[in-house]
Amino acid sequence: MIISPAYAQAAGETGNIFSALLPFLLIFVVFYFLLIRPQQKRAKAHQALVHSLKKGDVVVTSGGIKGKVVKAIEGEESVEVEIASGVRVDILRHFITECRDKDGKTPLSK
Repeated sequence: MIISPAYAQAAGETGNIFSALLPFLLIFVVFYFLLIRPQQKRAKAHQALVHSLKKGDVVVTSGGIKGKVVKAIEGEESVEVEIASGVRVDILRHFITECRDKDGKTPLSK
């Protein structure tokens, strides 16, 4: 059996492993700066918002309900929110998406 020179030449070449992994490393770096890092920043900001809730804050839930916090005990996972006159509901803290100013119109950045 005779091996053609083209096959013999290709079989003898071994590429540098670094040059083979370089595109994957570049893709990971791009994903980190475009996707992972901003998501971590948003999660930290939301965590700070949730832990800084206090009585009198006007909040909006992930379901779109707007109300005023009437009871927020530190360490509990829920807050009591008044959504209408005399109507109070317990809402889990992680479902609160934003905190607004006292008139309830513009979002605050806490």
